[in-house]
Amino acid sequence: MHRTAVATATATLLLALSACGGSAAAGDGGTITVTVGYQSKTINTVTAGTLLRSLGYFEKQLNALGDGHDYKVVWQDYATGAPITAQMTAGKIDIGSMGDFPLLINAARGKQLGRPTHLVSVTGYNLRGGLNTIVTAPDSKLTSLKDLKGKKVSTSVGSAADGTLVRALKRANIDADTGIEKLNQQPAVGASALSAGSADALSQFVAWPGLLAYQGKAKALYDGAELDLPTFHGVTARQDFAKKRPSVLEAFLKAQAQATDYLNAHPVAAAEKVAKATRLPAEVVYLYNGAHGISTFDPALKPQLVSALKEDVSILKAAKLTGDVDVDAFVDDQYVKKALGATYAQKLSAAPPAAASEVWPKGADRTQAFASPTALLSYLSAHRDGVRAAYVPDATTGTLWFADKAVWVADGEHLLPFVAPSTAQAYADGHSGARVVTYSEALEAAS
Repeated sequence: MHRTAVATATATLLLALSACGGSAAAGDGGTITVTVGYQSKTINTVTAGTLLRSLGYFEKQLNALGDGHDYKVVWQDYATGAPITAQMTAGKIDIGSMGDFPLLINAARGKQLGRPTHLVSVTGYNLRGGLNTIVTAPDSKLTSLKDLKGKKVSTSVGSAADGTLVRALKRANIDADTGIEKLNQQPAVGASALSAGSADALSQFVAWPGLLAYQGKAKALYDGAELDLPTFHGVTARQDFAKKRPSVLEAFLKAQAQATDYLNAHPVAAAEKVAKATRLPAEVVYLYNGAHGISTFDPALKPQLVSALKEDVSILKAAKLTGDVDVDAFVDDQYVKKALGATYAQKLSAAPPAAASEVWPKGADRTQAFASPTALLSYLSAHRDGVRAAYVPDATTGTLWFADKAVWVADGEHLLPFVAPSTAQAYADGHSGARVVTYSEALEAAS
């Protein structure tokens, strides 16, 4: 997935991986090949990968250049950001997309190996950090971060999910190196370990927490949005490629903006397209990429995201994955500014859509929004067999979650959803008369 960075990556490994890559942009004669590295199942990079590819917008933009060249786009699909970085620094991939922590490693490796790269746009982001979640097994007795002390926790070292784990444990006064037994595993391996009982908890990035919860294989323990620190995904390009083919990079960013507009205008159709390409449940894709999903899609390099990237450097340095990273030198917004023109300033200042409760009725090509979680529950109680999925925003963080997987609190006439049990209990403890209730009890109360 997008945020996994391999802790043992070395220059030797990078050179070895380069042998399996495609070709970068060819010379001026004949067909010019542009190689794009993406992660199909990292669904918050879809506007620069899975969705963009399915829509064909990049190829159309290249054909419209009218510069006398023929272009061929080679799409290379990877499970993580690390091999994309390896291929880029070997000159085999021109444009890639990955999460914020792997982007920093991309910057560091590029500089180290004399193949500098630049962050040129953003795909999806969450200003509070809701793209990462810590989950436990469905029958786990763990209810808070403090319960993780001495436990086995699976994560991917060098990923933003690991960063969330480290920061969250620190706030709970637990040392991430000595207070838990950290298992450095790929997301799929960690998911299997959680199911097998060889891991007590799993800290991962989109779409793993939502997928496991949807499948009934996990429940949320900690909502990354509690950190209130932005997390995002972005597009990185080789510096030499960008300088040699600026019009090609701008064509890519124009196509990305088109794919973003498509996703925002047709969120259900976009979720279905991504689901078909990735074999992920469309209901899970929509949780993150929907109209009020956990992720907001916007190519603009917002100052809040750049500032967050600078704060992430210390986490990677502490894990000995990078040294200092010059974030200001890595970020290059000239191409996306030119690609988006006058609309860029508007996107730069645009706020994410407000959180809302939604129902996806069976057989429908659009969702239905509700004024409150209580109103949504009232609808669900009357249409128990007619709903494909139902989503509610956490009452404190706004993170969207499946209604039947949320932790509910009854506070007078209000029914409030929470992603994690600790935040639900904290709310109940702080409000006289409020109490945690089951989903069935919440449905009954709303009927």
